[in-house]
Amino acid sequence: MAFQKAVKGTALIGGGAIATVFGLSQFSEYRNKHGALAQVQAAEGAPVRKDHLPTREQQILALQSGGEFDVLVIGGGATGCGCALDAATRGLKTALLERDDFSSGTSSRSTKLIHGGVRYLQKAIMKLDFEQYRMVKEALEERAHLLQSAPHLSAPLPIMLPIYKWWQLPYYWVGIKLYDLVAGSQCLKSSYVLTKSRALELFPMLRKDKLVGAIVYYDGQHNDARMNLAIALTAARYGAATANYAEVRHLLKTTDTGSGRQRVCGVRCRDVLTGKEFDVRAKCVINATGPFTDSVRKMDDQEVPNICQPSAGVHIVMPGYYSPDNMGLLDPATSDGRVIFFLPWEKMTIAGTTDSPTDVTSHPIPTEEDINFILSEVRNYLGADVEVRRGDVLAAWSGIRPLVTNPDSKDTQSISRNHVVTVSDSGLITIAGGKWTTYRAMARDTIDAAIQEHNLKAGSCKTMGLQLEGAQDWSPTLYIRLVQDYGLESEVAQHLASTYGDKAFEVAKIAQVTGKRWPIVGKRLVSEFPYIEAEVVYGVKEYARTAVDMISRRTRLAFLNVQAADEALPRIVDIMGKELNWCEQKKKEQLETAKTFLYYEMGYKVKTDQLTDSSEISLVPSDIERYKKRFRMFDKDKKGFITILDVQRVLESISVQMDENTLHEILNEVDLNKNGQVELNEFLQLMSAIQKGRVSGSRLAVLMKSAEENLRRREAIPVDRSGGGL
Repeated sequence: MAFQKAVKGTALIGGGAIATVFGLSQFSEYRNKHGALAQVQAAEGAPVRKDHLPTREQQILALQSGGEFDVLVIGGGATGCGCALDAATRGLKTALLERDDFSSGTSSRSTKLIHGGVRYLQKAIMKLDFEQYRMVKEALEERAHLLQSAPHLSAPLPIMLPIYKWWQLPYYWVGIKLYDLVAGSQCLKSSYVLTKSRALELFPMLRKDKLVGAIVYYDGQHNDARMNLAIALTAARYGAATANYAEVRHLLKTTDTGSGRQRVCGVRCRDVLTGKEFDVRAKCVINATGPFTDSVRKMDDQEVPNICQPSAGVHIVMPGYYSPDNMGLLDPATSDGRVIFFLPWEKMTIAGTTDSPTDVTSHPIPTEEDINFILSEVRNYLGADVEVRRGDVLAAWSGIRPLVTNPDSKDTQSISRNHVVTVSDSGLITIAGGKWTTYRAMARDTIDAAIQEHNLKAGSCKTMGLQLEGAQDWSPTLYIRLVQDYGLESEVAQHLASTYGDKAFEVAKIAQVTGKRWPIVGKRLVSEFPYIEAEVVYGVKEYARTAVDMISRRTRLAFLNVQAADEALPRIVDIMGKELNWCEQKKKEQLETAKTFLYYEMGYKVKTDQLTDSSEISLVPSDIERYKKRFRMFDKDKKGFITILDVQRVLESISVQMDENTLHEILNEVDLNKNGQVELNEFLQLMSAIQKGRVSGSRLAVLMKSAEENLRRREAIPVDRSGGGL
């Protein structure tokens, strides 16, 4: 009864607020429907899409041709690739240069949400800020477009907002209903209120005490790096000369004969892979470099003031059992006023994000402080029976948001995600700020500004309604054909369909025969993930040129489990070495670079730091004796340490086979001083860290416990314990 009264009261309180927004929303809806219709019709007049994807070598030759491009984009993130796609589909001769890999920066390190921004709508209403409202409205429209343009890479996701105080129910209900209303016809699904029992049924991990109920609303979710790559590949198919590992050294300028002013007319570029430098000339140069916006602007004018204020956001990945398969969680007000999302993604769970000022760097590193802050907030919302362990953090990363500076702001949290397009005196176009969801609108505004500033001959934007790489012939049941036609595992087939769309057949065609009855084709890179070796070969065709490209952006292994990525690296390097003709030295360099990437940028360091030489052993005496006894079962010679030979001997005694490389990896995880052996003190530190939840999933600990149990079962039963006998 109390719950029903609260809902009725909520409706009365929310009515007035909804009415104030309704007229504005309806007008905006009418205007955008007609605008969208015109743009969809315009998309039909886009240039012909190529069936064949040019190789990177062909793209470099196109850049070196000496001809003048209409538009040259610097930056291969979502916005830069969006600009290239927008320009190319308008018939402009387009080039794009990225000094690293496509989506190597912020665009691959997001929360994986396609959303309008519930908190921005809250600010818009509370502060009567029309600009914030417009930003949310635009983002919700772009959310719908993104879900339609790449349905294989994105999908609606219900997100639960648990309520622990009765007065919060009407407050949040009004806000979420306004969110639906602003979306208008683009609303994914209508939000709804849940009773406490129903909320716990859908999200059984939730903290039960004081739970009043919950509100569920819908946003979108996507595979961000693959989405970014799909935009880049689509631009290439429409004729854009796109190249990763092409670094801009400086801007080229010429003197305008009419005005006498210096004008940007291109860039000096270096092919990072070969070291060769060359000029690329263009009528218009666009700076779409995200956090590095100001560094490119200073190439144009050293005296120009900074317009970006970078903010670091850390995310962590935990096992999938921490969240339901298809329900996210939103904590709207953390202990320090931030917003934390807790979302299922790729059968794992993402939690984040933090928000703190940072320096601009190409290699942001997650800190232990940020990881523990996220874990602490997660513990506040999960039940006491769910132990949130530090050792369950499988990966962690930091992304740098390129927020536009507001001189009146004291911290980055109050800065809007609005984007700005600026034109310098020399004609350099800069697009800064914004958010992932609105990349297409940002690109549209940028190219519109470029056309106006440089008098380029092109029509209106044609990207509304344009399908991205892999979307054209995709269907939700496409994976069934992959299983039936090629003999792939169902899990692998679903993964390929949701990653490559209709291009999944091209991957399946080059998949190796397993030699098993089932699956017929598709050798996995690691057993617990559906990534197969054929994806590495196909990834090279998608412009992957380093092992880091493969583990982090063509596959998402590094973002899902750093240890699994580390295990897959040798095989990935071998396959890429064959495709790219790497010598042994090159393969060794690639392996080391990728391991360094995992160690620092993907949280492997903070994970391994949980077990160090100085780790405290906090075990009770009985546990110490138990673990010493287990250790001595392997250390038969009483050396005080165990080696691979000791482990192999015990495994052979219980008829378990394990190759030497795997055993070396298992021991290396615990071998703190890296002397090729695990000492008793190191083993006790490991068991202590496991008990405290700082370490989980230790293969050595599981292996030794399993071997001990097997050996006990095989021991002969003494006569006196069997009841005597003759």
